[in-house]
Amino acid sequence: MSSNNQAEQPMTKPHALCIPFPAQGHINPMLKLAKLLHVRGFHITFVNTEFNHRRLLKSRGPNSLVGLPSFRFESIPDGLPPSNEDATQDISSLCEACKKSCLDHFRDLVTRLNDNSNFPSITCIVSDVGMSFTLQVSQELGIPNVAFWTASGCAFWALIQYPKLVEKGYFPLKDHNYLSNGHLDTIIDWIPGMEGIRLKNLPSFIRATVDEPNYIVIKFIMEEIVDKIPKFSALILNTYDTLESDVLQQISTKFSAVNYTIGPFHSMLNQLTQDEDLKSIGSNLWKEDTHCLEWLNTKKPNSVVYVNFGSITVLSDEQLIEFAWGLANTKMNFLWIVRSDLVMGDSAILPHEFHAETKERGLLGGWCPQEQVLSHPSIGGFLTHCGWNSTSESISFGVPMLCWPFFADQQTNCWFSCKRWGVGMELDSNVKREGIEELVRELMIGEKGKEMKENSLKWKKLAEEAITSPDGSSCMNFEKLVNEVLFQKGSSLLSLD
Repeated sequence: MSSNNQAEQPMTKPHALCIPFPAQGHINPMLKLAKLLHVRGFHITFVNTEFNHRRLLKSRGPNSLVGLPSFRFESIPDGLPPSNEDATQDISSLCEACKKSCLDHFRDLVTRLNDNSNFPSITCIVSDVGMSFTLQVSQELGIPNVAFWTASGCAFWALIQYPKLVEKGYFPLKDHNYLSNGHLDTIIDWIPGMEGIRLKNLPSFIRATVDEPNYIVIKFIMEEIVDKIPKFSALILNTYDTLESDVLQQISTKFSAVNYTIGPFHSMLNQLTQDEDLKSIGSNLWKEDTHCLEWLNTKKPNSVVYVNFGSITVLSDEQLIEFAWGLANTKMNFLWIVRSDLVMGDSAILPHEFHAETKERGLLGGWCPQEQVLSHPSIGGFLTHCGWNSTSESISFGVPMLCWPFFADQQTNCWFSCKRWGVGMELDSNVKREGIEELVRELMIGEKGKEMKENSLKWKKLAEEAITSPDGSSCMNFEKLVNEVLFQKGSSLLSLD
């Protein structure tokens, strides 16, 4: 790889290349981090896969990625065959593709960028932990490469336990009879910071036999994340100190070098800049419907249940109908985001009777600006899949949750929300309309709901302190990251004890 241009060209500005794992829940926080770095004076190159680059152009318009003079978008192939451009690609296939197909394309891109005299050469890489192939390129250039863990600290700590779980024989499963014989109710009492957690509350990839796609993800996690993290210059965690103090303390004992807790990213970005041009750069892969904000303006404070299962969760036809009538039977206002691919292998079609029953108090949307929705005064509760972006945003806006985790880290986020932070209640995975109606009512008007609301407001205040106080942990950690790592040429490597 040529780096002569880097050696010869006087650097006028630090240049961070940011590359997320190619899924919506990873792209969103990475873009916010990239914007924070831009505010701090960095030239930014944001790298999506070609598939997601096309989706962004489709959802946001042909000129939406023009960006700013010092904030540009690039793309690399992912090596996967064409698929539905209105749906997230298969996660196990993405893991395989990132490992096998992306390195050469990424190296070519970096070479081309560094040979362009119109921009400063790349001085650092911020890489999603799932894109660890970038390490080879940063080592060739002798520049820092910081790993960004976009999910929760508790999910990170849980994944770090995967090798020990394999060693102790908890997974992979011998067969799926284990899922019905109480195996998942086994309490794991040897993970410090997670006392009382059960197997079913750990990231769901462990629910796999060796011949399933989830096992591909397990191997990817252990080989491309757990084994590779020590080789990065530093680690960014998408959280704040007071929220996950017990787990973060354990993480810090596992590594001999520092990691940086910086969050909530959306709140921090709003705190540091009001630049409308920067704010206008978006990352939603589905077209946003902002009509819902006008509808929310017509509703009383704390009167609307917001329902959104994120970018990957899929329902069966039966589950869709049970959720629909559970919401309808509460007689409460609701805003329900129903993606085009929400139902497995079919379109999400709700019966005419449901629309007639709820037309005065329910609104369905295809996608929405979630931060604006969750911060709206009419929202009283959030029925969520417990993805970390949704969980973090809900906590930082003081909105209690009804939790229905689907896969990956969502089970762990759910357990901490319900058992440690007191901001959520878990809905039975076998959804029935009666249970949905009962818990939505409790969330919105019950004593448990009031208690969760109080806890949510407490965590909201602590989140604000982390990003606004002069000695707030997230503000201080962000400055340390910039000055101690990203402005440095070369770096010391993290190492696991």
